[in-house]
Amino acid sequence: MQKPVLTILAAGMGSRYGGGIKQMDPVDAEGCFIIDYSVYDAMRAGFEEVIFIIKEAIAHDFEATIGARVAPHMQVRYAYQELSKLPSGIAVPEGRVKPLGTTHALLCAEEAIAGRPFAVINADDYYGPEAFRLLYSFLSDPAQADAHLAVGYRLANTLTDHGSVNRGECVVENGLLTSISERLGITKAPGGAQYQDAAGNAVFLPADTTVSMNCWGFRPELFPFLRARFEANLAAGLAANPLKYEDLLPDAVYAAIRSGNARVRVLPTHESWFGVTYHEDKPLVMEKLRALKAQGVYRERLWS
Repeated sequence: MQKPVLTILAAGMGSRYGGGIKQMDPVDAEGCFIIDYSVYDAMRAGFEEVIFIIKEAIAHDFEATIGARVAPHMQVRYAYQELSKLPSGIAVPEGRVKPLGTTHALLCAEEAIAGRPFAVINADDYYGPEAFRLLYSFLSDPAQADAHLAVGYRLANTLTDHGSVNRGECVVENGLLTSISERLGITKAPGGAQYQDAAGNAVFLPADTTVSMNCWGFRPELFPFLRARFEANLAAGLAANPLKYEDLLPDAVYAAIRSGNARVRVLPTHESWFGVTYHEDKPLVMEKLRALKAQGVYRERLWS
């Protein structure tokens, strides 16, 4: 079995972060980003190669910072998610600048992944060391070769004090993911969290609800389904919402499960997420990383 590679979704625009490129905002005195900690945890778990999916517009700055820090320790590849990478006959709507979603991002990295098992994470989320150990162990296990993986987080461990978040609510039966529903605008509530449904009603979610944080382990056999679904839905999606339509990976995975094209095992983690969804989150992220260094989870200077 080929060794798994780490794939990082880093082409997002960070609109809720005030228009800045949040993936490239230092969170410690060394100048590291959250993405540095993910790559470092992945390396310790056994990953030897990372593929960054970025936009060409930030390639120079990205390669000069995170790329330069990681390259002495892991093999680094880049894939570029661009609006120009569309199926034949599909044109980019006038005024469209937003990327086409996380499914499209993965399709842009298919050549770099080159038929190997691969993990997928977001660039701006902290997942914790255990998540990467789960990913590497699962993807390296021949006994699991017929299944994909979702690392499941406890909802209460994935919330911010400074606004709302989007999470994939998971239904798990006998260790397998049976459904995943994207819940938008989740905010903290006593005993858990809540969001508004399509009718505007508040819906409560218990604190121990299993949620997806876009922390996946996939086999390359998923690519034909992802590509076929993306191409089948793209024209109608752009016609209905030309500036904001996205093909989101959780939706694509759920479609693969429903159609019998994927079995997705869910392994729970006790890790607590944090991230810089909003500018106000940054001081808390820095404080948590300082505490983790004080506990010996990370070295004071991560890459030295």
